[in-house]
Formats: sequence, C-alpha cells, structure tokens
Amino acid sequence: MGRGRVQLKRIENKISRQVTFSKRRSGLLKKANEISVLCDADVALIVFSTKGKLFEYSSESSMESILERYERYSYAERKLNANDVDPMENWTLEHPKLMSRIELIQRNIRHYTGQDLDPLSLRELQSLEQQMDTALKRIRSRKNQLMHESISELQKKEKALQEQNNSMTKKLKDEEKVQSGKIQPNSGQNSATFMLPQQPPPQSHQLPNLTIGYSLSLTHTQS
Repeated sequence: MGRGRVQLKRIENKISRQVTFSKRRSGLLKKANEISVLCDADVALIVFSTKGKLFEYSSESSMESILERYERYSYAERKLNANDVDPMENWTLEHPKLMSRIELIQRNIRHYTGQDLDPLSLRELQSLEQQMDTALKRIRSRKNQLMHESISELQKKEKALQEQNNSMTKKLKDEEKVQSGKIQPNSGQNSATFMLPQQPPPQSHQLPNLTIGYSLSLTHTQS
C-alpha cells in the first residue's frame, strides 16, 4: 500500500518550523550544488527566513553575474510585450525587482567588507572567500602591471636623460677643442718678445801712421 500524499501546510510550532527550515534549507542548497556540478549549470538560489535572514547559493560564477543574465533575459522578454503593457503598470512591476537588486548589492558590499557574516553558512563563506581570492588576484595583477609600466617609463626617461647628458658632454668637449685650437696659433703673436740689439764685434782702433819726410827744427835766437 503506497503512502498517501502529505498535505503541505504551515508548521504551527515555532521550534519545529525552525528545525524543518534548517533541514530543508540545507537539503535545498545541496540539491542546487548537485545540479550545478552534475549538469554544469549556473544556479542561483536565494532564501529568506521568517526572521529576514538571507541564505543564498551560487555556482562558480558569482551571484551578480547570474542575476545580470537573468535581468537581460527578462528584459528581452518584457521588451517584446512592452507595447501591450501600460508604462505605469510596467514601472510598478519593475520597482520591487529594482529594490531587491539594490538590497542584494548592498548586502554583498557589506559581505566584501567583512560585515554581516553571521547568517552565512560554511559553504557561503567558502564561496565568498573564493570570490575575494579571485578579486585579490585581479587587484594584484593590475597593480603589478602598473608597477612594471611605471618602472619601464622611468627607465626610458633615465636612458633619454643619459643620452642627453652624453650629447652635452661631447658638445662641450668639442667646443673646448675649438677654443684651444684658436688660442695656440696666436700665442706667438700675443706674447711680447724683446730682442736686444746685437753689439757689433769690437774693432781694434789703430792710430794712423804719419810719415813725415822732413824734420823741422826751430832755432830760437836770442838777441
């Protein structure tokens, strides 16, 4: 005899309801993980308890990416029927979804900053940790890229300055050589050289020889 179908209704006992919620929630998260792994499907599961605590599961891709895909898909579906829907009615339908999305984004931001982690299960914490590790790797990769680009730019500037310095040094040396070449030929002209007049060689002065052919005698006669 087969078992009769159990009628589903709200559990009146508060403690029993909480225990059942905890068990069913764990089973639901497990089933979501199984279908994600076995079927390679992107799965997003969101559950709010009666106290307002949020429990979620997402496959390898983040919850945000799955919700964005859902938004794009549902937007395409709504766009096909946009002409048949009153704009005011369309806004009325969109408002709760937008508010829910804003709340989800704000909650994820708090989780990424290490806040409101108590309601998260072990698997949810592991998923959050994996997302943070992935984000950290991307941040480090981008930082290293910027550092390498900065170092490369500094090396280029250093090389350009070195070439400019070498060019200026060579130019100064060439100018010094030119100036030195101009000064050396004029050095003999500019320097005063005093030449003493040469003394004629000493000559022997000989008195002329006078040859007198006669002798003159003077006789003084006394009277």
